[in-house]
Amino acid sequence: MDALTRLLVQVLIAAVCATLANFLVPRRVPGKAVGLVIIGLTGVFLGEWVVNNLLTQYNLNFPWLTWAFMGVPILPSVVGSMIVLYLVSAFLSWGRYGNR
Repeated sequence: MDALTRLLVQVLIAAVCATLANFLVPRRVPGKAVGLVIIGLTGVFLGEWVVNNLLTQYNLNFPWLTWAFMGVPILPSVVGSMIVLYLVSAFLSWGRYGNR
């Protein structure tokens, strides 16, 4: 799979993962649909990075960590999107409340 196809798959999975993360961690998403895609992409990259480090450094072999769609791990992408969504919304609300 070439780089452009992989990026397109990551964007589609990012949108789905961010939507699922928004359902699981109900927060107000800044930027609506574009914000969801950016949060999802960041979550996909974070999830892939953490899983790759865990698998190589600690030699973990959990099958649910490697479930993937066209090379993009699903569960780590959802968890990464949830973490990014929580952090972004927490920092934005913290900054808003600090100005009062």
